[in-house]
Amino acid sequence: MHAVSPPVRGLRVGLSVVAWFNLLSALVGMVGLTVGGGLGIPLDWLEGSVFTSYFWPGVILGVVVGGVQGAALGAQYLRYELAWGLHCAAGLTMMIWIFVEIAIMLVWSPLHGIYFATGVIQVVLGVLALGAWPRPFGRRRGERDASSR
Repeated sequence: MHAVSPPVRGLRVGLSVVAWFNLLSALVGMVGLTVGGGLGIPLDWLEGSVFTSYFWPGVILGVVVGGVQGAALGAQYLRYELAWGLHCAAGLTMMIWIFVEIAIMLVWSPLHGIYFATGVIQVVLGVLALGAWPRPFGRRRGERDASSR
């Protein structure tokens, strides 16, 4: 078994920044939805859903979306190799949250676009951190690097 080198510093910093932004946003959203009376969002937007208030969506936002972000950050700071996969899962969780929120509320806001984009960015950076990007990009299988000739 060989040792896996950690991702470059730029990827690690980028993932930290995106995950902290998503985590803090999820926690602020949870407080606003549960204690803050729904952040002024009309209850009409929940018509046809299983929710009668914004309390449970707030709890889900904080615990699930925020929890996965926190797990990814914790694994990264503790230097677990699992961290990069958790960042991918956290980004996917954010994208799913936004998709379901739009599907339930049938309303779109620029914030949905911003948070969906942060999920996409987190997934892409996580995939790059996992080493799934060929180096150098575009090299064919079996082809030698120009520097080794």
